[in-house]
Amino acid sequence: MARGKVNGIKKAAILLMALGPSLSSKILRHFNESDIERISLEIANTTKVEVSAMEQVLEEFLLVTQAQRYVLDGGLDYAKKLLEETLGNQKAHEIIKKLKDASQIKPFIFARKADPKQLSNIIGREHPQTIALILSYLEPQQAAQILSDLPDEQQADIAQRIAMMDRTSPEVLKEVELVLEERLSSVAQQDYAVAGGIGTLVDILNSVDRGTEKLILEELEQEYPKLVDEIRKRLFIFEDVIGLDNASIQRIIREVDHKDLALALKGSSEEVRERIFQNVSKRAAEMLREDIDFMGPVRLREVEEAQQRIVSVVRRLDEAGEIIISRGGEDAIII
Repeated sequence: MARGKVNGIKKAAILLMALGPSLSSKILRHFNESDIERISLEIANTTKVEVSAMEQVLEEFLLVTQAQRYVLDGGLDYAKKLLEETLGNQKAHEIIKKLKDASQIKPFIFARKADPKQLSNIIGREHPQTIALILSYLEPQQAAQILSDLPDEQQADIAQRIAMMDRTSPEVLKEVELVLEERLSSVAQQDYAVAGGIGTLVDILNSVDRGTEKLILEELEQEYPKLVDEIRKRLFIFEDVIGLDNASIQRIIREVDHKDLALALKGSSEEVRERIFQNVSKRAAEMLREDIDFMGPVRLREVEEAQQRIVSVVRRLDEAGEIIISRGGEDAIII
């Protein structure tokens, strides 16, 4: 294969051949079926690759990877400047173009380094759907702080829009980014990735203070009870019990059904089991171990249902103020 113009499929095939079968198989899993088929066919039809062509592909891969890291560290301008100083204007322009064409630059990346208070002031008067879109692309901690700063009457509405969001067209993303770009005097690029959804909202709610979370869920529950039920299930999972203090774990154990506890532990990690065993008497721990061992095979669904019943107890005790689930911000302070 001569050195020169090489298309994307050939480049991918050469790169995977250079990386070896073990690493390449892991990388291929991230492609769609059509691309896997095309790349595999290209590999099968390639009998020889010149060293110069392989070096060309590896060099480009390393440069693009380095450029992506520069973008994440300091934005597109920062990346462009470093690449120009290292490689010259033409090569830097080519690499930045590759990043744009591959949609590797995340939307609103410029805003992720902005002060949350400043962002709250800037976007606070925008339409709730616009605010929801922006928050969906920010880091959960940053989005949580902004959501907490917004007026109470807006929070539940925006939270609902985040949870219901699926895909956003590139045109809308670009328009919103340009407006925010002007206000923050920064640069942004579009990406067509999925944003929002219940998972995004759960990440944000896990970072807000307890009062804000409670207000949002209560407001949402009036019109979207099923949505709130799904959110509550994800806010605290059974494995999170290892992060609770001993007193809280002991209070939970006293409240839950012994059979549920044994069944829940049947499908849990050793770390979770030991955390529970540490908070019961030696005899109780032995009984739990015996119950788990003699239980035999159980359906995963039964384990998950038992764990969810325990999580419901945890949520009830937390809401009653009888245990403490540590959160970010003021909720992390215990006096």
